[in-house]
Order: sequence, then structure tokens, then C-alpha cells
Amino acid sequence: MTAMPLPILVIETARLILRAPHSTDLKPLADFFTTERSHTVGGPRDAAGAWDSLVARLGHWSLNGYGLWHITDKATRAFVGWTGIIFAPGWQEPELGWAVFEQAEGKGIAAEAASAARRYAALHQGHDGVISYIRPTNARSRALAHRLGATMEDLGELRGTPCEIWRHPKVEEAA
Repeated sequence: MTAMPLPILVIETARLILRAPHSTDLKPLADFFTTERSHTVGGPRDAAGAWDSLVARLGHWSLNGYGLWHITDKATRAFVGWTGIIFAPGWQEPELGWAVFEQAEGKGIAAEAASAARRYAALHQGHDGVISYIRPTNARSRALAHRLGATMEDLGELRGTPCEIWRHPKVEEAA
């Protein structure tokens, strides 16, 4: 069987590679979805749920021309999380989302990746001044949103779960 490649641009930062999801990401993704950390991004999930998440990411890119990049640490070549713009049915507007695995926490990886994704989305995908849905109990994501210049704009609900809606500055405002 021949795979049909999607034209998902690779973005490089000083320490990271933002790239298309690969089939080799399934095991680390499945491992992540068994952890408590995954509850802020739709987990926990079993192996089938991790597979569904992986193929949904590729489907999002295929249907919309934008989506989640998988984050690779240049130094270790490890898949350490994801970031990008997603927009699912029933959502208010496109969201800048992010998640990093435990080994990447506290190293500025999420900030570096989300900043690069936000900039690319604004300049090339027509998504500037996007929002992030963040659970009120997710202190780390709230702190990262603040660090990225976002402000808490409203309270809402996402898939039946209360959330805060954080508004990111437009790229020219953040420069």
C-alpha cells in the first residue's frame, strides 16, 4: 500500500522541529494517554483512542489545511508533544492548543513550539488573534498562555467541561 503524503510544512526553531504526525508516534502517544496528564486534552484513552487521536490529527490537516504539529526535540529526536491550530465542530473559533509529555515539562518547549505555531498560523494560515481553551485547574497552561501574551477573555464550556477562553494577541501586537 502506498501512503498519500499530506503537505504539512516542517517548522524548525532553535531547539525543536514541528512536523507532521507519524505512525511511529503512536506508542509515545498511547503512553501519554494512559497518564493523568492527558485529562486536560481528552484523556485518558486506551490504545484505540490514541490511534483515533493520531488519525484525527492527519484528517484535520487534510480537511482544513492546518492542524496540530508533533514536536520533536532536536537534541534527542524524541517526540515530546504537540501544538497547532484546531477547530472542531461546535467550537467557537479556531484554537491554539498544546501539550507536552512529562519529560519535556518545565523546559520552555511548549512556549517555543506554541509561539512558532501561532506565528505561522497568523502569517500563513489566516488564523491571527486565536483563542486557547484552558481548564481553570490547569495552572501550567494558564501560565503559558499568559507568558505568550494571551489574556483570559471569558468562561465557557468545551465538550461539556468548563473552561476559560484565553485570547492571544495578533502577531504584530506580540512582536
